[in-house]
Amino acid sequence: MLNFIYYPVSFILWVWHEVFGFLLGPDNGVAWALSVMFLVFTLRAILYKPFVHQVRSMRRMQEFQPEIAKLRKKYANDKQKQAEEMQRLQKEHGVNPLGGCLPVLVQVPVFIGLFHVLREFGPLNGDGSPRTQNYFFGLEEVQSFNRSSLFGAKLGSWVTQGEQVLNAAGTSIAQMLIVMIPLMIAAGIFTHITARHSVARQTAAQAENPQTAIMNRLMLYVFPIGVVVGAPFLPLAVLLYWVSNNLWTLGQQYVVYKRIDAEESAKREQTAVNRQARAPRPGQKPVRPEAASAEEKKPAKRPGAKPITPKPAGSGPNGAAPATEPKNTSGNGSGVNGSQGGAERGARSGGGSRPPARRPRKRR
Repeated sequence: MLNFIYYPVSFILWVWHEVFGFLLGPDNGVAWALSVMFLVFTLRAILYKPFVHQVRSMRRMQEFQPEIAKLRKKYANDKQKQAEEMQRLQKEHGVNPLGGCLPVLVQVPVFIGLFHVLREFGPLNGDGSPRTQNYFFGLEEVQSFNRSSLFGAKLGSWVTQGEQVLNAAGTSIAQMLIVMIPLMIAAGIFTHITARHSVARQTAAQAENPQTAIMNRLMLYVFPIGVVVGAPFLPLAVLLYWVSNNLWTLGQQYVVYKRIDAEESAKREQTAVNRQARAPRPGQKPVRPEAASAEEKKPAKRPGAKPITPKPAGSGPNGAAPATEPKNTSGNGSGVNGSQGGAERGARSGGGSRPPARRPRKRR
């Protein structure tokens, strides 16, 4: 039913066993352990770019969290309208919420596929007949896997099988625990550190969200404890897969977050430099956009040309005041009579015009 998952997983595992089996020997338990670990590394290398895209999407979502809060408050009673506006906002910012789930969604079927392939390495089929193949692995590879051991522990066995089954496979509960306990502790520690590293990148608004707070507690404490408690029920190779996966995730987060932080820091510095370059110098009068456009429209001055002084607003074409019709300010006449009356009133009131000459009086 899930052969489209089992065959690719078994093929990658087969390729790495061919490599390490050639170097260390096909029956070497370290060769099989390294094959499982590099199966994880191959998968995570393929998912590197989706992981970077996931981190960038999370950063962009953090930038418009205040807008999301406004939409939730505005459409608190209309969930459909709220979902539509959220989708529109995410589309405008180029954020795909499903993109952040892609690496996890791809790893789940791989984990299931590896678990199934390792269980199928047993010497007998479900009907009791001898096993001759396991997807890409032939009879010789199946027997090589069953003969190999890692410090006395079988990679395809788990503790809860019981002493009798483990003895038939060539190991014991004590030998399994000697290898499994350090691995399960390491898996729990790496899971906790990876979750703590992710929680530390969250903003204060995200941490205050009740749903986010619950998920943080699950990732920090419940998942690591679940790995430790569930380890005896898993094949030893699956536990190796879990340790390798968390170790890769921890290192990948450090590298990717450091790279993105450096890019954002450089972008902020460039923005500050551009803002400083556009800012006026100390003591310089700021130039308005309309004044700058007027200066650009002025013709360029030629060397040696005389400076052009702007003319007064009321000057005529020859520098003289324009002739305008005098207004009748007195209301008793217009034209020349009105202007003469204005001159006489100016003379009596001490205006600037010259008063008329007095006539000499006759002596009596």
